[in-house]
Amino acid sequence: MAGVIDVHQHLWPAEFVERLRARTEPPYLDGWTLHTTSEPPYEVDPAAHAVDKRVALEQDDETALVGLSLSSPLGIEQLGDAALLDAWHVGAASLPEPFKPWAAVNLLEPDLEGLESLLNEGFLGLQLPAHVLGTPAAWAGVASLLAVAERLDKPILVHPGTAVPPAEEVPGWWAPVVDYTLQLQASWWAWHAFGGRAAFPKLRLCFVAAAGLAPVHHERLAARGGRLGTIDRNLYVDTSSYGPQGIDAVSRVLGIDQVVHGTDRPYARNVELRQGDAATAVIRHSNPHRFLYGTEPPSSTKR
Repeated sequence: MAGVIDVHQHLWPAEFVERLRARTEPPYLDGWTLHTTSEPPYEVDPAAHAVDKRVALEQDDETALVGLSLSSPLGIEQLGDAALLDAWHVGAASLPEPFKPWAAVNLLEPDLEGLESLLNEGFLGLQLPAHVLGTPAAWAGVASLLAVAERLDKPILVHPGTAVPPAEEVPGWWAPVVDYTLQLQASWWAWHAFGGRAAFPKLRLCFVAAAGLAPVHHERLAARGGRLGTIDRNLYVDTSSYGPQGIDAVSRVLGIDQVVHGTDRPYARNVELRQGDAATAVIRHSNPHRFLYGTEPPSSTKR
């Protein structure tokens, strides 16, 4: 199999860590303890963000390209902290191969020219937080950003955003399992209700974590008078945090060609999906290449 492409990981560059430590209000780092407004304090593993260790892991996995995501659950896109966003972009852009970052924007005052500059400088595409995309009107509200990405032939990655602070004490897994999946499901269905494909016919999008398994609910959609439509070749989901059962269910709805490899490292691990060698090859190389670049990889052959 050709080099693996992982569209979704997290690695904090030194500039980003320093800026988080300089902040006095959430989100901020106290040493390696992360404080946010919506989740309990989290002890970050320094080794998880050690560049040399992460490079070695990708070499072991024969990874050719890793898409690095901003940690959207921190709420950075709505902070108005330009220095923190700049620290992400500057630091992530300077990381060695195979890492290549996704761009982000200040959603309070989106800088379209700044986004275009980042995309022209080699950022993979634009990452948007799912918690701000949960209605058709919300998608319409970011139409100017989507238009920039489509015009430049760059993809969109939809990633979970800020969780809702719980009214009572809950387990540490609550936000990733409950909030994040609900955000992804809402943003998936809102994209369809918005008529996103008609508005942006060439735009490529990927919803991480299998869109919270939203596609599996297509039967309920049909029962209530909706329709998913034909398979959309420019709409993808990644595999992060799911295994053989979840990915098999999603691929039966969307088709195997719409599933791309994403691990969410270091918060999740690389999972063997048990889909067979041919399916594994397209999930880990051909499909993510098509998502990122809009073309089949040079080594692929159509049958």
